[in-house]
Order: sequence, then C-alpha cells, then structure tokens
Amino acid sequence: MKPPPFSYHDPETVADVVGLLGSRENTKLLAGGQSLMPMLNMRFVLPDHVIDLNRVKGLAYIREAGGVLEVGAMTRQRDLEFDDVVRTRCPLMHDAILQVGHRQTRNRGTLGGSLCHLDPSAELVAVATALDATVSVTGAKRRREIAFADFPAGYMTPAIQLDELLTGVRFPLWAQGHGCAFVEFARRHGDFAIVSAAALIEEDGAGRITRASVTVGGTGPAPVRVREVEHAITGNVASDALFRDACESCRKLDAMGDVHAPASYRRHLATVLSRRALEKAHARVK
Repeated sequence: MKPPPFSYHDPETVADVVGLLGSRENTKLLAGGQSLMPMLNMRFVLPDHVIDLNRVKGLAYIREAGGVLEVGAMTRQRDLEFDDVVRTRCPLMHDAILQVGHRQTRNRGTLGGSLCHLDPSAELVAVATALDATVSVTGAKRRREIAFADFPAGYMTPAIQLDELLTGVRFPLWAQGHGCAFVEFARRHGDFAIVSAAALIEEDGAGRITRASVTVGGTGPAPVRVREVEHAITGNVASDALFRDACESCRKLDAMGDVHAPASYRRHLATVLSRRALEKAHARVK
C-alpha cells in the first residue's frame, strides 16, 4: 500500500518546526517513522502535512547532569542501547531497550517518537513511568515541562498542544547499587508486549527495602505504577514470599481485553511478571 498524498517539510531548527506546526493544519511529525510510516501506508492517519525532524539540530543527545539522565527526543534507540552512561547509570532503560523491536527498528526508532506514539505496551513508555520522567515540550510562546504521569491524555494521545514539539526527556537516576529489572511477555521476540513489568528497589545493609517502584504496562491505556505493591514491600526485608504476596494485588488492576488476550489473562500476567521483576531486581542489588 502507498501513503495518502501530503506536503513534505524538512526544517532544520526547532523554531522552524514550531512555525510550521502553528501555520499548517492537520500535520504529523516524522521522527524515526517506525510507527508513522505503517500507519500512513494503511491509511490509519491522513495528514495534509508531514514535518520531518531528522535534520533538526540539537535534538539528539545523551548526558548525565545533577543525578538526572537527559535524552534528546531524536536520540535513536540503538544509541541508547550502546551508551555507557545508560548502561551504568540507568540499567532499567538498558534492560528495556533490548526488548524493543529488532535491531533494524532500533536503528531508526527514537525515544521521543516512542513516547509520543504512547503505545500502552511500549517498553520506553513503561520506563518513563517507572522513573518518574519529565518531558520538555516547546511551542510558539513557551517551553514547558510535563511530568510523565500527566503525559498520557488518553489512549495513544499525549498531552501536548498542536503547535508543540517534544524536545527532550529527563529521567531521575536512582542511587548506585540499586536493583532493577524489566520483564515482559510477548507472542514473539520483537513484538509489542502483551504485558510488561518494571521494578526498581533500594535496600539497606540488612536487606530491608527502603525505596521501590513497580510499573505494569499493557493492561490499560497507559502503563501504571502499582502503588499498592510499592507500599506493601517498602520497609520490609526482601524475600520471595514478600514479593509473591504483595503482587497479588495486581489481580485487581483495571485491564483491557482484545484479540491478543482477555482482561483476566492480562491481570494474571501482571501478577506474575511484577513478582518476577522484583525478584530479579532484588538479586541485582549491590
């Protein structure tokens, strides 16, 4: 199939992109194109204008500053996979990126494109939820920060205005020596996960959990932090029994059913995978 006709724009600055967004109606931004191009070809989206971000300067970077990992919106997923700062300071992201599609799609796919597409099963969307990320967006009149918890406005719909562009993401880093894990269940390697789970924990010298983050993706319109599990394990000595009992609360999550899995199966997967993620994260605490 071929995409519908549209006008193509190839700006080189963020200001040019914002100007085009403000002066053209029915536009789509092209980042890596791994989601947009199939949607164009299948006529799921019918834009009048496509704005290519691949020549825009200053949108691809990875750096650590003040205990925060800063990543540009046009940073390729493949660059995240091989970056030493990501591997050593944000191992949860490195865990997750290895399960994103295949090498060929990671070569083109971008962080910003994945977050704006907001597939509820996408690995990087779950990572941003687990780490309490903040996204930076730029519009015609202002630049603003949005907590990622407030970023999903609906199913596959980010909370940005029509004249705004996502430019970067900030991921708060956990203390050295924390444990983390990202696990998922998919029909085949490289497919979107049916359900995924991300876990981060910090422990004191006695093995008592002092901080925890547990996120489940794929059950609803956006990944969810399972606060009940986090509260249940914090302050207790880590053990398989603790994790098993705490994760039973995932059976009460709101879940959607579709052709891939009924809601009951997604809740079961959330229960099992969150437990496995916690056990793996605990084993990695240093």
